[in-house]
Amino acid sequence: MSPVVADPVVLFERVGEVAVLRLHRPDRLNAFTVRMREELEAAFDRCDADDEVRAVVLTGSGRAYCAGADLASGADTFVAEPVGGEVPPDEGGLVSLRIYRSTKPVVVAVNGPAVGVGVTSTLPADIRIASDTARFGFVFTRRGLVPEACSSWFLPRIVGIATALEWTLSGRLIDAPEALAKGLVREIVPPERVVERAIELARGLVSGTAPVSVALTRRMLWSMLGAEGPEVAHAM
Repeated sequence: MSPVVADPVVLFERVGEVAVLRLHRPDRLNAFTVRMREELEAAFDRCDADDEVRAVVLTGSGRAYCAGADLASGADTFVAEPVGGEVPPDEGGLVSLRIYRSTKPVVVAVNGPAVGVGVTSTLPADIRIASDTARFGFVFTRRGLVPEACSSWFLPRIVGIATALEWTLSGRLIDAPEALAKGLVREIVPPERVVERAIELARGLVSGTAPVSVALTRRMLWSMLGAEGPEVAHAM
């Protein structure tokens, strides 16, 4: 049993066999913090440990999905203190890798703006859908930064290298129709339907399927993206 967290920034709800995880800092547009990363990791651990949870839906509270890193600390937000003489991995990357390692399918319901780590950390999900109010921004070059959260690996594999370069080099905002046309999201739905539709899609991934087969298939397909040839898959 996971410990109860006072005033959580990630809410956990069960809708039948689907766990709905909700980023919950609506007054800050669900801006990302270290605590949010910790609670997300704990929530995914909880889902993986519960055989009654077959799939995960990830969304945000209020009018945004996630506005990126919380900038309340100003420039210090991006200062990483070395640990043992080495720069620690970025916090968004820890979330991306935890989603990547999930044994349950993951559907993201992007209910509003998703910027910076708010979009890059969704890339390891199996399906992303968007409300028609969603906007996406790989805005790192406009902040003097480079893409994080493992997005330099995931994004070109999802939308292709040309689109990935255009979006990350320009740092411009992308509306939901463009995200749909380029394959970043599967479909666009009204805001009031986005979570409900994500749950429907999540159930479609696991209905009538074997949990171990689903987990292994998910891992095989992701891991084969970097394989040299089909012989690697044949040997698995």
